[in-house]
Amino acid sequence: MKKRMVKKYFKNKDEVKVVLDKLEASYPDADCALHHDSIFHLLLAVVLSAQTTDASVNKITPKLFSTYGEPSQLAAADIKAVEDIIKTLGLYKNKAKNLVGIGKMLCESYEGEVPKDFVELQKLPGVGRKTANVVMSVGFGEPHIAVDTHVFRVSNRIGLVTEDDVLKTEKALMKVIPENRWSHMHHVLIFHGRQCCTARNPKCDSCCIGEECRYNQK
Repeated sequence: MKKRMVKKYFKNKDEVKVVLDKLEASYPDADCALHHDSIFHLLLAVVLSAQTTDASVNKITPKLFSTYGEPSQLAAADIKAVEDIIKTLGLYKNKAKNLVGIGKMLCESYEGEVPKDFVELQKLPGVGRKTANVVMSVGFGEPHIAVDTHVFRVSNRIGLVTEDDVLKTEKALMKVIPENRWSHMHHVLIFHGRQCCTARNPKCDSCCIGEECRYNQK
C-alpha cells in the first residue's frame, strides 16, 4: 500500500519550527482555560464545553463541582438536579444525562477512577476523541493534540496542514509537529484562534506569523 503523504504548506521542518516558535513566543502561558481541581472535574468540564465557550462552562462548574465532588455522588444524582445547575449551557439536557452516565460508568467499570487510557475514555458517555485527548494531555500529562474548532481552523488556515476534517487534521498535525510540542501547541493554536486568527475578520496586520502564513500570502 502506498504511504500517504501529509499535505502541508510549509516545505520543511525548519519552516514549521519558525512558525511554532513564533506562536509559542506570543502565547507562552497558553494552557487549559477550563477551571478544574481534579482529573474527574476536568473530564466533566471538557464534556460540558462542547458547542459552548470555556467561560460559560467556568461560570457553572463551581456549583457543579461542590455538589458532585466524586463520581459516586454524580452516579446517584437526579438528572433534573444536574440540569438545573448547567441549564445555561447549550444542549444541557443531553449533557446532564451524559454527566450522570459518566459517574455511573466510572463507579461500575473503573472503580470510581478516570481511566488513564485513550480508548477507555471514549467508552464514557459524551466522550469523543477531542475530550479524550484533552484529558490525556491536561489531566495525565501525556502528549496529545486535541482538535477543536480553533485548532482545525488555524492549523489549516495558516498552512501547517491542509485537511478537510477534524480527524485528518489531528493525524496530520501529529506528523508535522514534534511530539514533545503536541500538548502545548494545542493550547497555543487555541489562543491564537481566539485572540488573533478569528473565524471572521482575522487580525492579519498584527499577526505574529503574518510573514509565514499561507492565508496572509493570498
